[in-house]
Amino acid sequence: MHVFVTGATGFVGSAVVGELLRAGHAVRGLARTDAAAAALRAAGAEVHRGSLEDAGSLAAGVEGVDGVIHTAFNHDFSRFAENARTESRAIDALGQALRGSARPLIVTSGFAVLASGPVCVETDEPIPASDHYPRASEATAMKYVADGVLVSVVRLPPTVHGEGDHGFVPRVIAFARQHGVSSYIGDGSNRWAAVHRHDAARVFRLALERGASGARYHAVAEEGLFFRQIAETVGAQLGVPVTSVSKEQAPSHFEWLSPFVGMNMAASSERTRETLDWAPTQPDLLADLHDAGYFG
Repeated sequence: MHVFVTGATGFVGSAVVGELLRAGHAVRGLARTDAAAAALRAAGAEVHRGSLEDAGSLAAGVEGVDGVIHTAFNHDFSRFAENARTESRAIDALGQALRGSARPLIVTSGFAVLASGPVCVETDEPIPASDHYPRASEATAMKYVADGVLVSVVRLPPTVHGEGDHGFVPRVIAFARQHGVSSYIGDGSNRWAAVHRHDAARVFRLALERGASGARYHAVAEEGLFFRQIAETVGAQLGVPVTSVSKEQAPSHFEWLSPFVGMNMAASSERTRETLDWAPTQPDLLADLHDAGYFG
């Protein structure tokens, strides 16, 4: 298949590009900068210049391809609402370009605001977007099922780990370095699901090749680590104390990350494993915290 990938040089997107190429697919990657274009060429992918803000470039990227994988998102949380609106407009541009074609559109989402019990499952619906959490990637994409687009969603856990990670866990480490203490909120019993970036990339490929329209897939290797375990590993690696902070104290330590640190984001991938015949093979998060350069 010939696949258009947004976020093609990002932490997750670059793993998806590599996974697709190794499986024999051709890749057209969205590149906003010269550096991104050079990285795509070096990987063996076709370059398509454009950005999420340019709907015309997205529509042009869809021309002549067999499917689309959307992994791009601006993770500047100081502009989260604006970035969420940009993403929704980008998904609309992709969906409109695919209307009536029965081509797959795989969109990235997460577990932060699912209407769920203690453990999220694939059939859980996302809570409608609001001022509290304005990201609406799933709802925006699913509109296009009725227009003949083969839409599916890959939900990623709060920590997609591996060498080159620049997400939540590196920020947790940075705050521990800054304050000289590694912290968790309350008793630290809230749980975070986790997956290695290369295991996640295989879920995207399998969703492209085998996915059902309207399906949601969970790229989850570990259902849920207690956040306290993460904090304790960070403390041991840095040689700093590990302490609990209250919900009220959390913003002084974790700053903008504090709402996420306190969330329970445990998730099952049982249905995904069965329907896509997927099983993780890469190291788990705590192993990666020892071996993948997080403390180098």
